[in-house]
Amino acid sequence: MMPPAPRSAEYFDGWYADKAVSPVVAEVKNRHLGFPPGILAGVVPADAVPEITSALRLSPGDALLDLACGRGGYGLLIAKATGARLTGVDFSAEALSQAREQAARLGVSDAVFAVGNLTASGLPDSAFDAVLCTDSIQFPDEPPAAYRELRRVLKPAGRVVLTSWEPVDRDDERLSARLRRVDLAAGLAGAGFADVEVMERPEWLARERVLWEEAVTIDPGDDPALRSFRDEGARSLEHGALLRRVLAIATAP
Repeated sequence: MMPPAPRSAEYFDGWYADKAVSPVVAEVKNRHLGFPPGILAGVVPADAVPEITSALRLSPGDALLDLACGRGGYGLLIAKATGARLTGVDFSAEALSQAREQAARLGVSDAVFAVGNLTASGLPDSAFDAVLCTDSIQFPDEPPAAYRELRRVLKPAGRVVLTSWEPVDRDDERLSARLRRVDLAAGLAGAGFADVEVMERPEWLARERVLWEEAVTIDPGDDPALRSFRDEGARSLEHGALLRRVLAIATAP
């Protein structure tokens, strides 16, 4: 049997399943990123969550979409803080299963999770007051389709917040073509968003670096999650100086 293709739903199903039985990865990440034990999140640090929450401008009962939500950590924390109604969409059924478990642990009852794609969520037009997408906008093979999907599901005057990495030099061939083409300002403007702001967050990158410096010292043994974590750390340290860490905010007209 052929292994699942990288970046496929099947690949990420296995990736998330491995993490679920290897608590060391979450412990190391949470310690460096400032999350309490038990939170399942990405590599955006905990002290960024209040800024992201403020930028989304949510009120109790508003509809928040966490697109490419993974295990749902960021959307759940924001929904818990604001009283928003959360919808999480990801193409990994395993990630969504873990997101539902995390919602129950955090006591967020007004949250639903559904399988969908970043470029084709399957959700209605103009259904959401705000959309969040953390560290995933770089994945689609056709980036404009992802930005159009963000715009399609937002109500007029709705807010979008993206986090990602952008190249310091778009011609630097040490980076993958996928990373070299990331341009949040151009993508958001091209999809028709207004009031586009893209801000560097070097302090996030500094936190990541310390995290990855510990990750590469781990002896993974036969644990696939630890092996993946160590390998991700090595790649991130190799390319960290070639990237800018960015936060983007925009408004649907």
